[in-house]
Amino acid sequence: MTEVEARHILHSGIFHPLLRQWQSPNVEITADNLMYPIFVLDEPDAKDPIASMPGVYRYGINQLKIILKPLVAKGLRSVLLFGVPNHLEKDGFGSNADSPQNPIVQVVPKLRQSFPDLVIACDVCLCPYTIHGHCGILNMDGSINNEASIKRIAEIAVAYAKAGAHIIAPSDMMDGRIGKIKKGLAAEGFSNKVAVLSYAVKFASGFYGPFRDASKSAPQFGDRKCYQLPPGSNGLASRAAARDVAEGADMLIVKPGLAYLDVLRHTKDAHPEYPMFVYQVSGEYAMLYHGANNGAINLENVLHEVLLSMRRAGADCIITYFAPLILEMLKPKSKY
Repeated sequence: MTEVEARHILHSGIFHPLLRQWQSPNVEITADNLMYPIFVLDEPDAKDPIASMPGVYRYGINQLKIILKPLVAKGLRSVLLFGVPNHLEKDGFGSNADSPQNPIVQVVPKLRQSFPDLVIACDVCLCPYTIHGHCGILNMDGSINNEASIKRIAEIAVAYAKAGAHIIAPSDMMDGRIGKIKKGLAAEGFSNKVAVLSYAVKFASGFYGPFRDASKSAPQFGDRKCYQLPPGSNGLASRAAARDVAEGADMLIVKPGLAYLDVLRHTKDAHPEYPMFVYQVSGEYAMLYHGANNGAINLENVLHEVLLSMRRAGADCIITYFAPLILEMLKPKSKY
């Protein structure tokens, strides 16, 4: 499959009712506009609190049904899963990113069975599974081997698709990974069954600190500035989104959210025919949580204002750790 052919495949973006809803945006905040990110630990019964993100946990695969059941009952439609290897061995190739012992590979079939209407997206990256903590495979000099990296990323994407993922969400920011993933999915018969949600516009941000604690994925040396976008780079953001659209992405993410609403608006304006996601990242969550906890803001009021700003800027779906709270906020209030 060529990149041009991948771009003209429409079925991978509309095979599920929720995906079709994202193709028909409005300006409200509803449960359809939320995706809940969840850390899945390789300890089946664990519920591990994350110190830098109060109220957020790493869950073992046996815990997910318990915590998701009430949220689905309140209207939750989609989740984004991140694997967290606490015991699985790490190496230079991320071998356990798609091994049978991987928590994502194990939990997706269970979730499909327990919640048949829940849309399951799986983050695809090497950083939690590599000994060096970078998002790709490295050359001997420590630089990224892009070709080897996207080959490995595509293998992981196919493994998650085989496990039952509705959406593959590559966050590695390697050049050419969307096209490689699309070809891999097509070769296994998933062209019209699995969507690709690209972290198309992902900046090298200071807002990711708590996430790297949560996912145990901090780089062991250097940083990720050679493959994530510089914070001031409007031009590169435009090129990154256009590249991923050309390679066949079904949906796009801008990440982080609040500090990049101008980029979100520009990206949506440039690609209005694509569902646009924004990630309210871990640092944004912690900032609002601690501000409210210290009495500086009213959490529900300010959170609602932030969500509206993201929708106004063009987000069709907001990836947020506040999803459980927002679902409560969306419940009809009793008049009595």
